[in-house]
Amino acid sequence: MSSRGTISLNGEWKFLKDDLRGAEAAAFDDASWRSVVVPHDWSVEASFSNEFEGATGYLPGGIGWYRKTFQSLETETTYLHFDGVYNNASIYLNGEKLGDHPYGYSPFCFDVSDKVRPGENVLAVRVDHSRYCDSRWYTGSGIYRNVELIGTSDTHIPVWGTFVTTPEISADKATVQVQVEVSNPEGAVLSIAIIAPDGQQVAVSEDKALQVSSFKFQVSNPQLWDVDAPNLYKAVTTVSKGGKTVDEYTTTFGIRTIRFDANEGFFLNGKHTYIKGVCLHHDGGCVGAAVPKDVWRRRFETLKAAGVNAIRIAHNPGSSEFLDLCDEMGLLVQDEFFDEWDNPKDKRKNMNEQHDDYISRGYTEHFQEHAERDLKDVMRSHRNHPSIFQWSIGNEIEWTYPRNAEATGFFDADWSGNYFWELPPHSKDQIVELLKTLPRGEYDIGETAQKLAKWTKELDTSRPVIANCILPSGSYESGYADALDVIGFSYRRVMYDYGHANRPDLPVMGTENLAQWHEWKAIIERPFVSGTFLWTGIDYMGESNGQWPTTTTGSGLLDRAGFEKGSYHMMKTLWNDEPHVHLTSQTLEKSPYVFDEATGFIGEKDPDAWKKKLWVWHDVNTHWNYAEGEKIAVEVYSNCESVELFLNGESLGLKQLADFEDRIYKWAVPFASGKLEASAAAASDQLATAGEPAAIKLTADGCHVVAQLVDESGNPVKTEEREIVFEVAGARILGVDTGSPFNTQDFQSDRITTSQGRCLLVVEGKPTTVKAVAGELECSI
Repeated sequence: MSSRGTISLNGEWKFLKDDLRGAEAAAFDDASWRSVVVPHDWSVEASFSNEFEGATGYLPGGIGWYRKTFQSLETETTYLHFDGVYNNASIYLNGEKLGDHPYGYSPFCFDVSDKVRPGENVLAVRVDHSRYCDSRWYTGSGIYRNVELIGTSDTHIPVWGTFVTTPEISADKATVQVQVEVSNPEGAVLSIAIIAPDGQQVAVSEDKALQVSSFKFQVSNPQLWDVDAPNLYKAVTTVSKGGKTVDEYTTTFGIRTIRFDANEGFFLNGKHTYIKGVCLHHDGGCVGAAVPKDVWRRRFETLKAAGVNAIRIAHNPGSSEFLDLCDEMGLLVQDEFFDEWDNPKDKRKNMNEQHDDYISRGYTEHFQEHAERDLKDVMRSHRNHPSIFQWSIGNEIEWTYPRNAEATGFFDADWSGNYFWELPPHSKDQIVELLKTLPRGEYDIGETAQKLAKWTKELDTSRPVIANCILPSGSYESGYADALDVIGFSYRRVMYDYGHANRPDLPVMGTENLAQWHEWKAIIERPFVSGTFLWTGIDYMGESNGQWPTTTTGSGLLDRAGFEKGSYHMMKTLWNDEPHVHLTSQTLEKSPYVFDEATGFIGEKDPDAWKKKLWVWHDVNTHWNYAEGEKIAVEVYSNCESVELFLNGESLGLKQLADFEDRIYKWAVPFASGKLEASAAAASDQLATAGEPAAIKLTADGCHVVAQLVDESGNPVKTEEREIVFEVAGARILGVDTGSPFNTQDFQSDRITTSQGRCLLVVEGKPTTVKAVAGELECSI
């Protein structure tokens, strides 16, 4: 073996959604099983049904078996690497059990050197997701991330065996430190070359190999990794013996600095930078949890166009491909380890456990035994990604420790305030006293937080530890906040001043906030707040308990198919300096506004109405099709100082942004068919009354094809629907969707009825042709 070899074990596997004894045996006959392509999610293949749980999107779980025959690498050392299996996986090679892996989000690896056979081998994986409501959101089921076989010599760098940091950076030079582990290093020599983004070697060093070796390099005129210029370097590590190369390992990294200041916020490469972030769950809509890289690429491009520069992976570690893309595209990442610790959450009601049933038992049952291993495996796999700038040890954990929740006073019978907009009912002194006197329970939140932070810092001290705190007033006093380098607030913008006053040494930021102007206003008015992560960047399946047929939580800036929503354009006006105008309409009756004919006032009747607007943006349309004379509320989202509205060329008035406290321009307009246009000095937008559907317009973007009904003039038709049937040559259909949270049509299909006259097709591969047919209408690309 002269160097490292890797075989992807993605692609065709045999699959059975059932539980069979003996299916792990190498000689087991799987000829009757169906073929599937891994990465694979079997839940998303099913039909939506209200027989299942809304918490996980009204789709089933179950037990499934996967089997694959492969040829060995015939190397001295062989590793089997899984990036993620959901969940409770049992792995067998040639009938011999390698081990179990309960957590569905952490990568894992087996050294199979003494178990792999020369020639043909059989890998079998049993996945037990019978507890299908074990989460508060859609998880998917199966081998939904990449699998690979890695072969090396006996002397080699193990999987995840390097760690690159950049501890000192100036304008003219950077220190790059590379730590390398080597198995069986006796007599071996290590050589490391640093390769710049342009492919040129900029530094090299050689030394005797040790079990753990450290190298320092000086890189002149470093090209920094930044959200606007994500420059990537490589450290190419060569292991040689007797002058021959026996292993080679390439580590991609970025040169950048991160710093949080308790008074001045966040700095990237020494420059003050607002964190303009969004939270994302891991599903990709119609493709479920097995998300192709190109699906994330399209979504990230759209979010970045609105000014998004950061992603919080909520509430679990992301895939390696996801992080690769964030590295390449310049997106900061908060990598989050866990949604549950010692005590479980109720998967249906989102707080303390209230349903002690089989299907809803989650990771808590494995936390005591597996948490350290899972956390450290995630870190070892992910820590070279320059996009990662925070490690989050937990999300909204406080609810699950009863005395912490009770101490805050939010659950007192005589308190009737608004959690989102009012300070904690109990003072700091009251909370401290109650934490002393209330029953402790089996586990202490502060002790667990300290343990998780300790494990994190054993592997990486170059990034801060953070957590998303739903009850920060309690967390400041319970010991939880003492474990953190930065504290994140979940929907508690009202507490920014409280937190800064009580713990002026601890940087604060929003880690889960609403996509609304007042949330961002609260941040830019306070220099000590670093930024926010909005809930959410994209609609996600699940967390729709008891709301059938709502299969999806509609809190995103983008819908499930990646189409832009009203909140997207609002945030784009706040997070992007380029002039932007976006025009929407809605009947006055369905809008949140009242209109006074005498004064011309249109707006909220209640001045505090914004306090009642939570996760889902109010319903707006991007069409101009109503009944003649019907009163329409027209909204314009813009960062321009003034906007003028025109209907069929006639001005309906010039308005000033400063006159709208919520930064939403508003007009009340009697409908007349034709063209409605909003115009500012440097940007404009328009809506035109559409006629009957006369054609289908197809637009391709990577693995995506969008179909939109249009009239004879090419105007999008958004008020009439058709079933569209797709015919695809040269590629495999992965899914179809409309993006509507109420869509319960099968994703795994070649047809779908549109919503707003449009739908999305996702394919695998590069099709030679795609045809869309809707009755007499058809179009091909």
